Amino acid sequence: QVQLMESGGGSVQAGGSLKLSCAASGFAFNDYWMYWVRQAPGKGLEWVSRTNTGGVTTYLADSVKGRFTIFRDNAENTLYLQMDRLKAEDTAMYYCAAARRFMGLGKWDYRDQGTQVTVSS
Repeated sequence: QVQLMESGGGSVQAGGSLKLSCAASGFAFNDYWMYWVRQAPGKGLEWVSRTNTGGVTTYLADSVKGRFTIFRDNAENTLYLQMDRLKAEDTAMYYCAAARRFMGLGKWDYRDQGTQVTVSS
């Protein structure tokens, strides 16, 4: 059974940090691109970051560059998103997703239930 179990969300004041984790099981994690996407209230889904199977960051949204870092631990089947210097506009539901090959936003093989990140100014 495929599972993506996300943790680490919550509420934080602007300027603070959070670290999201996404523990994968039930599929060959090492063979999948991994993504972080987010959806703010009243807005569409937005790319945050992508990493390929080797852990190379292939995309980081301009709005989070210099503040967020995506990384993966293939030995532990876990994806991470370190979020520093958070801003109110980072408030959103954050999702991790897995794709056997890159297919675009909203197109993946698996996605978790999401975790809420709320940043108060």
